[in-house]
Amino acid sequence: MNIMIISSSPRKGGNSDTLCDSFLKGAVDAGHSVNKIFLKDKKFNYCTGCGFCNTNDYTACSQKDDMADILEQMINSDVIVFATPVYFYTMCGQMKTFIDRCCSRYTHILNKKFYYILTAADDNKQALERTVEEFRGFLDCLEGAEEKGILYGTGVWKKGEVEGSPYIKQAYEMGNAI
Repeated sequence: MNIMIISSSPRKGGNSDTLCDSFLKGAVDAGHSVNKIFLKDKKFNYCTGCGFCNTNDYTACSQKDDMADILEQMINSDVIVFATPVYFYTMCGQMKTFIDRCCSRYTHILNKKFYYILTAADDNKQALERTVEEFRGFLDCLEGAEEKGILYGTGVWKKGEVEGSPYIKQAYEMGNAI
């Protein structure tokens, strides 16, 4: 399978990004093709609400940045992994901006399997449910989208706290089980 991991952490090597790497290793070990996108390394702007995509059958965006390539990769993937640190009980701004920019091609993101990786300082799994619901709202707009798994990385705040936690193994096993 073609797997795309979208890491929205503003910290390369941060807790959610580290779990992405473990998921990636598990998926590669299972024989899958994996592409990880680190959003911080990409140039994309906020959606301007200009309506260009609406009048062009959702095939293009008026903005010329890295989103066109990322969206094409999403369309060609079988599995998509969304990873975000949870800030103030919601997804980070980079992930929300990314999701909003999917508007121009969202009708082409068909029949995908989705996994979520979330990390938060709060040690209560329930505190991350709001973020999960935000992802589900996006999936509700996609034809044939299927939620396949969620990794709740609770109680990790400072960079590196996820190392040595059971979440590393869980991420590996999740990727390996695809």
